[in-house]
Amino acid sequence: MSAQSTLAPPERSAPRAGAGANLVRRLAQSPEAGVIIACVLVFVAIALDAPTYTSVGNLQVMGRDLSQVGILAIGESLVILTGGIDLSVGALAGLAGILAAWFNVNQGMPAPLAILVTLVVCGLVGLWHGMMVTRLNVPPFVITLVTYTVSQGLALAITSGSPINNISPLFSNLSQYYIGEVPVPALFFVAAVVIAWFVLERTYVGRQIYAVGGNKEAARLAGIPTGRRIAATYVASSVLAGVVGMLVIGRMNVADPSVGPGWELTAIAAAVVGGVSLFGGEGRIAGIAAGAILLEFITNGLLALKVSPYDQQVVQGAVLGVAILLDRVRARYFGRTRR
Repeated sequence: MSAQSTLAPPERSAPRAGAGANLVRRLAQSPEAGVIIACVLVFVAIALDAPTYTSVGNLQVMGRDLSQVGILAIGESLVILTGGIDLSVGALAGLAGILAAWFNVNQGMPAPLAILVTLVVCGLVGLWHGMMVTRLNVPPFVITLVTYTVSQGLALAITSGSPINNISPLFSNLSQYYIGEVPVPALFFVAAVVIAWFVLERTYVGRQIYAVGGNKEAARLAGIPTGRRIAATYVASSVLAGVVGMLVIGRMNVADPSVGPGWELTAIAAAVVGGVSLFGGEGRIAGIAAGAILLEFITNGLLALKVSPYDQQVVQGAVLGVAILLDRVRARYFGRTRR
């Protein structure tokens, strides 16, 4: 009896001693937690050095900027989760704005119809990507790079290099109105996050998308329609790029053919910073949203701190590089410990 009583206390105290270590381990295994903590630290650090950073006007500007980066990042992330990549989202967003303005101004379409037709065109582009990748095994990098180039050329050809003016006020209403103090585009971003979270986390289709990205052949043998799931992510990515195009021309009140190209790199960066694996099958919407928010905090903060535009690009590139490095180190370490 005495031996049992002396052994009992260590058995009860062991879980308490390891509770802190287990919590730290769980946080380290979760890239989303790290990104969220980084968002808080960056925001506080910049706010202490730049008082205007937390002004209502600047927060509203960040909300509008975030809608562009964040919505593109969500669409891009869906494709990356399947093991693909979409390099066309930036240029396609720019082309979508040009098409909507052209339909509205040059063809006399009402703005709602112009928006609908443009989003259908974007969806067909995404479907084309999906069919080429799944039916003809064209590498995603190649086919979306083709669309990137064609979209740039079409935007310039349609406009002859000049912006389209006199677009419907509906576009500016979507981009410049507020609900309370919150700009409408920021609410578009929140809606996109909620819908993407529900699909990926609470539906059978979402689990299948993760399965396809984790092991495409195993998913196929399990009866998952891998081709349709992959094509669906490309369609979603292209449609979301079209939504961003609508918001951009409304914000500028003009359709400029030079807008869009290059945004795909920011979208990919937000996804990777948010914990999405470039190999597919890993990543959560919470992390993706936090990654987009972190990049916006940094970009706007560098402006508030009056950092040179050239140095801003260096900092943004360094953030992406560090995120990729940490992701690989984390994946290798925890993968080894699980094995």
